[in-house]
Amino acid sequence: MIALLLRDLRLAIRAGGGFGLGLAFFLIVTVLVPFGVGPEGQTLAKIAPGILWVGALLACLLSLDRIFALDFEDGSLDLLATAPIPLEAVVTMKAAAHWLTTGLPLVVAAPVFGVLLNLQGEGFYWLTVSLALGTPALSVIGTFGAALTVGLKRGGLLLSLLVLPLYVPTLIFGAEAVRRGTEGMETGVPLLLLGGITAAAVALLPFASAAAIRVNLR
Repeated sequence: MIALLLRDLRLAIRAGGGFGLGLAFFLIVTVLVPFGVGPEGQTLAKIAPGILWVGALLACLLSLDRIFALDFEDGSLDLLATAPIPLEAVVTMKAAAHWLTTGLPLVVAAPVFGVLLNLQGEGFYWLTVSLALGTPALSVIGTFGAALTVGLKRGGLLLSLLVLPLYVPTLIFGAEAVRRGTEGMETGVPLLLLGGITAAAVALLPFASAAAIRVNLR
């Protein structure tokens, strides 16, 4: 399983869907927002939690269509589907590789980008915590969407349409946790709900993704 994870990490980086792409998009979003809403510090601080979470969410979308595409094109996915390794474990490793190459860099870089949006005080800590809890769910949900659209021509747009509604609860609770933390309010409820979404996604969606892949490979 570790060998499969390392292979997926190398493929993700070589295909251009690694560390740099998501970070570059995230940076562009945080740089452009002040030009659109104005440079007032109070305004930026008020919208910073939501903008940072939206930027991270959209950055995760960029490489979703490549999770299974390369393996499908060269026939590796058929071999993985018939290998003694459970397909659910393969899907889990794919999601883990996506998070390590996309989600984790966003978690690390988000506090730095928060400076550009005048994020205040404790907001930096809660932004990091909420992204660390929520981005694994984004990767697992995205892997499920990629499994549903594997093999489809121009499936990237359909993938986005399928995945974005499923991302909404994670976005709501993640941004709310940062907002509450910035204002000195209790963050326990949104963080618990965010962790619950991630736990449910990790526990259930690999089975749904594996079933979708089996159907698409028939």
